[in-house]
Amino acid sequence: MKLAAVDVGSNAARLQICRVITKRSGIDFKLLESIRFPLRLGEDVFKDKYISPQKEQNIMKFFGACKLLMELHEVDDYLMCATSAMRDAKNGVEIVQKIKQELDLNLIIITGNQESEYVNKAILRNMDDKNYLNIDVGGGSTEISLFCERELIISKSFEIGSVRLLQNAVDKSVWKDMQEWVENHIEGVLPKLTGIGIGGNINKIAAMVKGKEKKIITVKDIEDVQKQLEGTSLEYRINELALNPDRADVILPASNVYLAIMKWAKVKEMITPGVGLKEGIIEMLIEKHQVEVSGLRGLAYSE
Repeated sequence: MKLAAVDVGSNAARLQICRVITKRSGIDFKLLESIRFPLRLGEDVFKDKYISPQKEQNIMKFFGACKLLMELHEVDDYLMCATSAMRDAKNGVEIVQKIKQELDLNLIIITGNQESEYVNKAILRNMDDKNYLNIDVGGGSTEISLFCERELIISKSFEIGSVRLLQNAVDKSVWKDMQEWVENHIEGVLPKLTGIGIGGNINKIAAMVKGKEKKIITVKDIEDVQKQLEGTSLEYRINELALNPDRADVILPASNVYLAIMKWAKVKEMITPGVGLKEGIIEMLIEKHQVEVSGLRGLAYSE
């Protein structure tokens, strides 16, 4: 069985196509196709509340490419989800309808809580029975989830994201609300809390930490990467540090969100498994087809 997942975020859109493999040890996945395109929908939406005609054209081109690739791979089923920027866009539903009419593809706009639910399904495959705080910083929103012995205790979505911060579209009251929520519901609730970092920015930060063989980073590691980036130009980050242009400008705002939550929750280290919404979407499809999954492996991505 071949499955496809599409994640339309506030910074980038991603397509992932996988083949489900049945082994004696359980279910595994073979990654067949993975593409990422920086649509940057949040640039328009968090400033003007609308997706511009130019970005709408890019959306249609992206979904046209998705349709062709899914047809070439003879995908059995797919699920396409849009998050914060499409949620906020006043013409988001109109674009969803256009995708259906012109391409016969079904895109759904999911809530922040649904986004958190999908991502949590992916990270469960990377958990043991310890206590974990999942921090998922996207372009338009941040989802925080607390786990104890692989059970979700509490989860909350906040309208704070890297692109939203670049657009100066985050009110101080939202920061205050997030801090109060973390301190009231997370800090001190469970002992020896370990972070799980989700998102392209934390994956890139982990890759930039020198001398780290495992995907475990500390508060100091993130601060060291910040020092490396602060005061440098976008051109330097793109040409000398080989960051994608749409990563070079958002990585520092995103790192500030991760650090703030870690400090509020008194989390000292963070695992970066390299999974996210698209892997959670694959999990949803597996559940839909009632295939029992014993582990999610081989789906980590780098940016």
